Amino acid sequence: HNMAFTKTEDEIQKMREGGALLSSALKAAVDAVRPGIKINELDKIGEEVILAGGGKPSFKGYKTRPTDTPFPSTICISINSEVVHGCGDREVVLQEGDVVGLDIGCWYKGLCTDMAVTVPVGEISDDVKKLLQVTKESMYKGVENAKVGNNVKDISQAIEDHITPHEYGIVRALVGHGVGHEVHEAPHVPNFVSKMYNKIKLVDGMCIAIEPMVGLGGSHEIETADDGWAILMKDGSISGHFEVTIAITNNGTEILTPLPV
Repeated sequence: HNMAFTKTEDEIQKMREGGALLSSALKAAVDAVRPGIKINELDKIGEEVILAGGGKPSFKGYKTRPTDTPFPSTICISINSEVVHGCGDREVVLQEGDVVGLDIGCWYKGLCTDMAVTVPVGEISDDVKKLLQVTKESMYKGVENAKVGNNVKDISQAIEDHITPHEYGIVRALVGHGVGHEVHEAPHVPNFVSKMYNKIKLVDGMCIAIEPMVGLGGSHEIETADDGWAILMKDGSISGHFEVTIAITNNGTEILTPLPV
């Protein structure tokens, strides 16, 4: 394997095991979502499952740069117009009609996986239901186009083509990524087609996280919350985020972190 970001069969097996554990942790947190629960309670539920299964949260304590404040929670929990990176240690109480994004990652046997879903709290409006449905479908369209011999651009194109007819805003400042040896690795996997990104061939053993982030309002613009962590849709619109870690091999493409919902 000449490229650092490809994984051996043995490493993919470890990521498969870690991904199954991660999926069960996310399921436990999702199952607890209801009006009246505090998001820090959801965070504890997910963390306990990871630790009990022999894993270690990969976001908790995570820093982009050595001087940064470490991220405070196991799950990134983002509510309504928060797209990603909401702190899961907050005492915020979920309300009927909210949507909540749960993004979780873990280390297991020295490798990491990453996944996310956005779920309703009680009843939500039909237009928001549709946003979540389309965002999730677009992720799966990306997965279908992630195969040996294709380019990263084929993934981006499939996601963008699925979202464009609905006139939602695709977040551009944040993209999917390689994963496994690190929380974020090469290559970038954008959810839109752009000349900014090199064409990267998909090769046997590549493991990537595909994660569309989509706003109901039609704008792609985001801003950072006052706490320095949460990323918000600038237009204040509700957003959806779904993510799976996949392994691309000559035998086909496999989702290593099956979505619990």
